[in-house]
Amino acid sequence: MGVVAGMGAAAEMGFSVPDDGSLGYLPGTGDNFVSNEVIVQGLTAAQVWRYLVDTSTWESYYDNVADISFPHVDGPELKKDIAFSFGTFGFPPLDARVVEFQDPAQGAPGRLSWTAKQDGAPEERLDVLHAWLVEDLSGGRVRILTQETQIGRPAAALAGERPNPMLNGHQAWLDGLVSAASGKAAR
Repeated sequence: MGVVAGMGAAAEMGFSVPDDGSLGYLPGTGDNFVSNEVIVQGLTAAQVWRYLVDTSTWESYYDNVADISFPHVDGPELKKDIAFSFGTFGFPPLDARVVEFQDPAQGAPGRLSWTAKQDGAPEERLDVLHAWLVEDLSGGRVRILTQETQIGRPAAALAGERPNPMLNGHQAWLDGLVSAASGKAAR
């Protein structure tokens, strides 16, 4: 895969164009794309990262996830190349694989991306890339950015709903993640 000039934040998040010439998960070229971000004072990337990569905590702070499982008993902590599945946005559990994983470190953001798929007839097929960036900022602040591109008819239908459930759902995920990392009661 290669990064396309002019992609800006999309390249920062790991969205790139496959070498086969298709547009892949490039933001704005799929059937559904959202981007959510928060910047919060008083938390570190490490505090947030703990709750993001430990899937056993997700349901405690995010209502839109269920049926998390690991087919090879590798979980509940996410890591590079781990396979897992989870249900969200009313879809049955999607088969997912972590394709990017970098713990946050001094001067380097934490990066997490997974792909997820739902096979079936054309009206059921769904292909997803969900990317996260968690980085410490000056002044004791942390930035949490999440972006998702979805391809397929179910994604197009979801994108047409108002209010946008994926945009609102991801904002709830960010808000819950911040609450969990700060020790406040989630939800």
